[in-house]
Amino acid sequence: MASFVGHGYRISTAAASIALAIMMLPSKALLAADGDGLWPVYQSALKNAKYVDLTHTITPAIPVWAGFAASSFGPAKAGKDIKGFAQKGDAYTYQKHGFEATEYNLKTDQLGTQLDPPAHWAPEYSALDELPATYAIRPLVVISIVEQLKSNPNYALQVSDIEAWEKGHGRIPEGSVVFVRSDWSKAWPDPKLATLKEFPGVGLAALKFLHNERKILFHGHEPLDTDSTPNLEGEHWLMHNGFAQAEGVANLDQVPETGALVVIGYPKFGGGLGGYARYVAVCPPDWQFGVTIGPQDSPLPKSEKPLHYDPAVGMRVR
Repeated sequence: MASFVGHGYRISTAAASIALAIMMLPSKALLAADGDGLWPVYQSALKNAKYVDLTHTITPAIPVWAGFAASSFGPAKAGKDIKGFAQKGDAYTYQKHGFEATEYNLKTDQLGTQLDPPAHWAPEYSALDELPATYAIRPLVVISIVEQLKSNPNYALQVSDIEAWEKGHGRIPEGSVVFVRSDWSKAWPDPKLATLKEFPGVGLAALKFLHNERKILFHGHEPLDTDSTPNLEGEHWLMHNGFAQAEGVANLDQVPETGALVVIGYPKFGGGLGGYARYVAVCPPDWQFGVTIGPQDSPLPKSEKPLHYDPAVGMRVR
């Protein structure tokens, strides 16, 4: 199979088309009279790609800033009498009603893996529901500071780290998403993570460089804050200049530094100031991590252990 070298990473022709086909849109090939539109992009690049979930699972016990109350999950109950079916206060069950549902008592939208819109700090800028649909898919850049953290657990990404990355991989693409790998998330979901005073960060100068010089869409980091400065100077600057950010990102050790895309999904809460986000990296087919599209996707596999609500855990488990 033919291959080429791009930004320091050798990938197959099929993988390369993930980026190249999208970058070249619209083209006569993709907008042909037969009406296929973007389907060739899926068939040639996305269908055989590797997919890596970069998202923590939300549970009642995950780390959260101490200033927020604890969230809880429970069985959904009937809100009123439904003649012949349920009485007000009845918990819906598979045995009696044929289905179950969950009541989520979420005390904050700053929970788990997040997408923070600028209105989180600056009400004059966009809330979650006002973010454009163009956020959906972007080139993904991963910059590691794992080595620097070995000697300084409070290390924050510097402009020099970005310049060093670009020497090896090429210029960061405009409009891309830059995730900063620290491996901080490997200790997840230890509640102590939310109490740390020192943790991997992203320096203010680095943020300004990424946005003002490289024109990225947004950056993301593994910890629950941008930096450990007393006034959270990085997050303050981002939000008050109209920039979003990702927090609580996971599994960045399973994603290539270049050559992948990131798919971004989040609920559209009206006036939302924080998002329960899901980030999925779309990696080249020959990448060592991730899962591929296949018959296991539909119908989904049947488990020998049915879900059930466990009061001790406070959520449904198998």
